[in-house]
Amino acid sequence: MPRVLLSVSIAFACLATWNSAPAVFAQGKWDSAMQAFEKQDAERPFPKQGTVFVGSSSIRLWNLEKSFPNSGYLNRGFGGSEIADSIEFLDLLVLKHEPRVVVMYAGDNDIAKGKSPEEVAGDFETFASRLHAKLPHTKVYYIAIKPSLKRWNLFPQGSAANEQIRKHCESDPRLEFVDIAAPMLGDDGKPRPELFVEDGLHLSPVGYELWNSIVARHLKNAHCRD
Repeated sequence: MPRVLLSVSIAFACLATWNSAPAVFAQGKWDSAMQAFEKQDAERPFPKQGTVFVGSSSIRLWNLEKSFPNSGYLNRGFGGSEIADSIEFLDLLVLKHEPRVVVMYAGDNDIAKGKSPEEVAGDFETFASRLHAKLPHTKVYYIAIKPSLKRWNLFPQGSAANEQIRKHCESDPRLEFVDIAAPMLGDDGKPRPELFVEDGLHLSPVGYELWNSIVARHLKNAHCRD
């Protein structure tokens, strides 16, 4: 090959590699979390027709065994994630387990990273539709985006996303909106401090006790309808 053409070819190859580098980095962001889930699945296969909790750190930090004794619920939360991340890894996180019930908490980080309420609601609709394309009878419970001390300034957007997701859930009997937001507000209309740890974002034991009681009622109703 002539030297000039060779140089041009090398230049294009380098440019292509440079342009693809961010995508490779993005794809590897959750590698360790997904590998850990795969290892858990191999060592302790989760029974079909169970209940899978999926979403961000509020799920990851939730001690499901303590909160719901003898339930055998599966925790597939990974901290810092957005709804789009649960969509990307839907097969591994949810579909392979063929659950009868899915409980999701995500959207908090989405708003914090600049997504609009419409985008967050749209992502949830995509999550539900892709799940139901493979598991048409699975019930999905969406836990409302919580009001928090740290992100109180962003809660108007979170509240708007909640309302759009609530309306979507009302249009499909397989979806249910779980309102934990209103009970987390005090008489002054602001987040109750005792519900959070020092960072003002993640839940304290008292916060999880509140969530446990609300979510347990929804799951009990689901079992009663079966």
